[in-house]
Amino acid sequence: QSKLVESGGGSVQPGGSLRLSCTASGFTLEYHAVGWSRQAPGKEREALMCISKTGRITYYTDSVKGRFTISRDNTRDTVYLQMNSLRPEDTADYYCATDFLDYCEDDGPPRYDFWGQGTQVTVSS
Repeated sequence: QSKLVESGGGSVQPGGSLRLSCTASGFTLEYHAVGWSRQAPGKEREALMCISKTGRITYYTDSVKGRFTISRDNTRDTVYLQMNSLRPEDTADYYCATDFLDYCEDDGPPRYDFWGQGTQVTVSS
């Protein structure tokens, strides 16, 4: 059974850092663009950024630019979300997703159809 699995979430103080990982089973992540999204309590899911098969990055929000970085390690078949300078408003469930294209959609919000189960990030003092 194919699935995406996020890991690396947890609790951190404001200003801290976390690195989330996204891995796949049942298929090879290396061949696909992968994006990260988040959903805060009581809010709609927000697309953050995406990395293409070739490493090109597409941003879907300015709220994390300069603080969050997406990358991929094809030797580990893993996509990462490095989150620095975390703020309480970054508290959310974070999801990786793909639509099995090799590029990131840039004509509007991404239309992912395959999601992981999410990992929780809490930023609080």
